[in-house]
Amino acid sequence: MTGESCAKSNIAGVSFSIHPMSDNFIEIIKGAINESDISKVHVKTDDVTTTIRGKLVHVFDAAKAIFIHAAKTGVHVAFQATYSLGCPGDSTGDVYMAEDDSPLNAEQVKDIKQYAAAKFSLYPLGGGNYMDIIYEQIEAMKKHVAVSPAHYSTRLEGDVIGIFNGLEQVFKATVEGGSSHTVMTVSISANSPSHKGDDPIE
Repeated sequence: MTGESCAKSNIAGVSFSIHPMSDNFIEIIKGAINESDISKVHVKTDDVTTTIRGKLVHVFDAAKAIFIHAAKTGVHVAFQATYSLGCPGDSTGDVYMAEDDSPLNAEQVKDIKQYAAAKFSLYPLGGGNYMDIIYEQIEAMKKHVAVSPAHYSTRLEGDVIGIFNGLEQVFKATVEGGSSHTVMTVSISANSPSHKGDDPIE
């Protein structure tokens, strides 16, 4: 224990790994990052993950753009991420909270059609009727994409923009519902050879 108090924080963050199933994965990852406008978030990459921190709207906007630009290459791309907002485990350093709320990448990627499958788990921490919150947000996700149950998670299928927008909305609603520390884990797969049937968004 550090002895630091856990103050109210609006700093959001995501720690993610993106894996293009290709020999030129480095070029795909770098290209996706270069095509995305990340000027409103703090970004740090190490040998395990990339971490993006800032306002919630910009954290989701930047991660969504990076994934879409990697997936549009047609290569099978896997994305593993943990989103978090709230204390503990956060600090006020290395974050751009003075930015406005206008997402930088939304207009650029809005017309890119990309089918994806995903699984997510939502964790409203800090007490309360957390299962009611989880069930309510899973129901809300159905407005965006196809939803089905899975072991330890909820499965999503559809347009990748709809998936990310749905994830952002349920995360935001959980925070606004009073969760003092909200965590969400996400796995997304695009262009997988195991996707069956016709692409439903074509």
